[in-house]
Amino acid sequence: MTAGTFHATRAAAEDLPEGAAFFEASGGDWDEIAREVVGEERIVVNMGPQHPSTHGVLRLMLEIDGETVTEARAGIGYLHTGIEKNMEFRTWTQGTTFCTRMDYLAPLFQEAGFCLATEKLLGITDDVPERASVIRVMMMELNRIASHLVCLGTAGNEMGATTVMTIAFTGREEILRVFEAVTGLRMNHAYIRPGGVAQDVPDGIEHMVRKAIPLIKHYVGQLGDLMLANPIFKARLVGTGVLELAGCMALGITGPVLRSAGLPYDVRKAFPYSGYETYDFEVPVSHNADTYDRVVLRLEECYQSLKIVEQTLARLEQTKGTPTMVADKKIAWPAMLAVGGDGQGNSLEHIKKIMGTSMEALIHHFKIVTEGFRVPVGQAWQTVEHPRGELGVHVVSDGGTRPYRAHFRDPSFNNLQAVSVMCEGGQVADVVVSVASLDPVLGGVDR
Repeated sequence: MTAGTFHATRAAAEDLPEGAAFFEASGGDWDEIAREVVGEERIVVNMGPQHPSTHGVLRLMLEIDGETVTEARAGIGYLHTGIEKNMEFRTWTQGTTFCTRMDYLAPLFQEAGFCLATEKLLGITDDVPERASVIRVMMMELNRIASHLVCLGTAGNEMGATTVMTIAFTGREEILRVFEAVTGLRMNHAYIRPGGVAQDVPDGIEHMVRKAIPLIKHYVGQLGDLMLANPIFKARLVGTGVLELAGCMALGITGPVLRSAGLPYDVRKAFPYSGYETYDFEVPVSHNADTYDRVVLRLEECYQSLKIVEQTLARLEQTKGTPTMVADKKIAWPAMLAVGGDGQGNSLEHIKKIMGTSMEALIHHFKIVTEGFRVPVGQAWQTVEHPRGELGVHVVSDGGTRPYRAHFRDPSFNNLQAVSVMCEGGQVADVVVSVASLDPVLGGVDR
């Protein structure tokens, strides 16, 4: 077929805006005509903000040439929770109920970071009971494994391997049962509080965790067997989403993505907190800086976390019966919290005491719950090693019962900067793999 004719005219386009042209084409091959009119084709594809491979309401704007991504940009802000602002209108203790909901796959890390920063302002860092710190470490390391399992499971599902997801989520279920036994909730716990934890772990939790550890190891091992030697899996991941150490340093990337580039930076080793310097564990690293290495690292981190959990169990048995909250009753909240006859709330003995025999205890309970404690004027910065990287917490006090400002350096927010570097020049299918290797959670990004 011949190319036909094409011409521009203003007469036939009176409704068009000033400066626009109206094209008429007749006969011929449209592709040839379009090339003559438009030149090179430029296609922009929106991936998200509602897409199963964007790990939440993330919008990826991809400019593609055929199957090759020539430009990639991340658009955020679709979740807009306003958690940081809301924390300015609640007491310091109530703040844990908000920040736990930011990165909903790793709630205990936000709680721990916020409470450690608050304890710095209060000057009670060294007064937090050892048992409370041991419980915090155990819960955080179990949470790290649960978070990594979601990362690996959803990434496998996005590549068509549904079995990877079912195994990962079955393993995670063992951890969520422990969380429910300790806190009463599977997620969004508000369990770690300024000064310690809300309540002691229930009797028999050591046996429950010891029973769960071999099951978790089994599922993590199954994931490794399914993925790491699979030729299809390796073809999709090896050499994909490469981000070298220089790029990580320039963009402020932390966590498994940074360690896959060869730098063994881990806050638990670099700036220990909650007694991490007393635990025996390694920081896994690799050097290929691709998505495959990040899978290997997360699997290895699960084993290292289990190693830490086993050490916490021995310490829990040694500290049985000791306090889990600071002794200062002006800070300790809620007072004497324990599992009551209805399975929640204050112990019946404590309710009987404050309601029937001690007016002072009742007044104090009312004031500490409704008004909260005062925090001295100042500011504090605290970092913890989150499953996705370095989580930073900056809290400012004006001397009142509420934070003047609470700001979080969420690792997902910083790591998303790497989307363009990792995806441009690759295939559209590689975008799914690269974003999955970053493991972003948009609750933390849009806090």
